[in-house]
Amino acid sequence: MIKAVLFDLDGTLLDRDTSVWHFIQNQYDRLGMLLGNVSKARYTERFIELDERGYVWKDQVYKELTAEFSITDITWSELLNDYLVSFQGHCVGFPHMADTLKQLKRDRYKLGIVSNGRVPFQLNNIRALGIEPYFDTIVISEREGIKKPDADIFHRALARLGVKADQAVFIGDHPVNDVKAAWAAGMKAVWKETAALECTDADRVMRDFRTLPGLITSLEQKL
Repeated sequence: MIKAVLFDLDGTLLDRDTSVWHFIQNQYDRLGMLLGNVSKARYTERFIELDERGYVWKDQVYKELTAEFSITDITWSELLNDYLVSFQGHCVGFPHMADTLKQLKRDRYKLGIVSNGRVPFQLNNIRALGIEPYFDTIVISEREGIKKPDADIFHRALARLGVKADQAVFIGDHPVNDVKAAWAAGMKAVWKETAALECTDADRVMRDFRTLPGLITSLEQKL
């Protein structure tokens, strides 16, 4: 019997691609006069390229941007601080995500998040989505000193929820850090489909949050 449902954050609960696009457009609108001759379209495009879907930390992204575009009127660290402070104001969740979390809580599943990243930044994004109250535990790699795909970070979340690995399912968008890592930790794995990545192995594939309760039920029937 499945008792707990755990989620990745970026690309799973948070529509990170849309959120980043809105943020970087807004950053340019506010600070464009300090960014030299680079166009808004090129600034946005290059940020997204360097960011590599969040797998490159933003200090490196802004160092590269300021060097490439010869930006001298504002420093990379000032741009980074603006990102850390302002990004939460542009966080967008995937359609039907919040309603699905409500339903899972009504169905008495324990809920958790396991996310790689920095603690204040990730917590601010979770709060910006308005979903923090749904979760019984939130495990973030910086605080734990380990990160996905290490199975121990999943085991810590499961221990805090008081459930065994075979009583839990993990939902995430990354085929290695989420799907294969969840399997290695002993959980079932649902891949949150994304056009940017390909996953040929998962217990189930979620294309729409509204289908998630049914996918969990179908996994329970196989246990």
